[in-house]
Amino acid sequence: MKKLYIYLLAGALISIFALGWVIDTYNQQTAPVEDNFEWQSKLITGLAKQIANIDRAKREDATTLIARQFAINISYKDGDTLAMPLELKQQMLQPDGLVIENENVYLLKTTPEMAPDYIELEWLPQVEQANYDVLLTLFFYGGICAILWFILSPLVKRLIVLNTAAKHFASGNLSARIAPNHFTYIRDLENTFNRMANQIEKLMAENKLMASSLSHDIRTPVACLRFGLDAALDENDIGAIHDYLERMEKDLDQMEDMLASYLSFATLEQKSHLLKHEVTNLSHYGQDLMQQMQHKLQKNQLSGLVDIPEHLMIYGDLHWLARAVSNLISNACDFATSSVVLSAHRTEHRLIITVEDDGPGIARQNWDKVFSPFFQEQTHRNRAGKSYGLGLAIVAKVMDWHHGTATVNQSERLGGAKFVLSLPCKEK
Repeated sequence: MKKLYIYLLAGALISIFALGWVIDTYNQQTAPVEDNFEWQSKLITGLAKQIANIDRAKREDATTLIARQFAINISYKDGDTLAMPLELKQQMLQPDGLVIENENVYLLKTTPEMAPDYIELEWLPQVEQANYDVLLTLFFYGGICAILWFILSPLVKRLIVLNTAAKHFASGNLSARIAPNHFTYIRDLENTFNRMANQIEKLMAENKLMASSLSHDIRTPVACLRFGLDAALDENDIGAIHDYLERMEKDLDQMEDMLASYLSFATLEQKSHLLKHEVTNLSHYGQDLMQQMQHKLQKNQLSGLVDIPEHLMIYGDLHWLARAVSNLISNACDFATSSVVLSAHRTEHRLIITVEDDGPGIARQNWDKVFSPFFQEQTHRNRAGKSYGLGLAIVAKVMDWHHGTATVNQSERLGGAKFVLSLPCKEK
């Protein structure tokens, strides 16, 4: 949004200063170089000197001839007929003469040789400057409006695009997005809308998937409970009834585990804004995580190796990153035959963490599916028997919180599955 503020401020300032400069330049070009009566004063002074040298009886005819030849309104007047105070008559002897303004403008001039007679120069009044002021004012504000419209029109268009996308999204079209455009002032807002739409679409898809998966998975323990309850009601032997009740208790435990896993995943997104980023040594961090898995490693008769350089550091929410890596190690323990390896290295901008095992691996056609919620391969099952396909989905979600990625392929080192976590490096 900073770009928008800068463009608006720059547009307003450019409008004011540019238009002010144009108007000022125009005024300077159209303003008279001399004062209003300078050329008229020079003209009438010269004419008065010339006419004063002519015989008095011929002065009026000479003045009329000059007026006709030069197309100017000048005439010779008898001073005795001029009803004017003596002070004003004396002013006609001044170099600039006497200016009288009414409907027209009159310049009266005489000389000592011509007095009391005088010559009179008449011309039309100048156009009122106020008319130009109104036009210039209208031009100024109209120019500001035009420049601001030019600057703001792209903003209005992008806001219309944003509003249209929001309406489509609100009407149920969850795939509605704003196409990128280089000429926009609100790119951050558009990107935020697209991220929000992606997140909502993803959450809606996960909720639908979770609802369908839960409704499907819970049918088995419910059916077992119904069968056990019916059998117990029909049974007269106390020992057999206790056996049925024990089986029902196991089915209830399975349902509780299932519901706990589903609810934990459903509320996971609410914790994304609570991330607390820290920096720690990745080698020691990995050793601690592998040590926490020692019980499972020993139970499955596996060896766990940590191959991380001492100088590597990791930046992020250490709790959730630990859960992601632990899920991968635990998953590797479920399928490995003899060993699990946790390693890491750094590229120019990314920190790469890998978890490998020597198990059967994951079918290539399932590499893009294993991080989806509730997905489980049909070829082999979790040894613990309590997997609901949420462990790797949690790994993908934690990576998404950290602007990283989670992928899987085949391990060149051990031959089994190789899970790769890619995280952005902390800026130094």
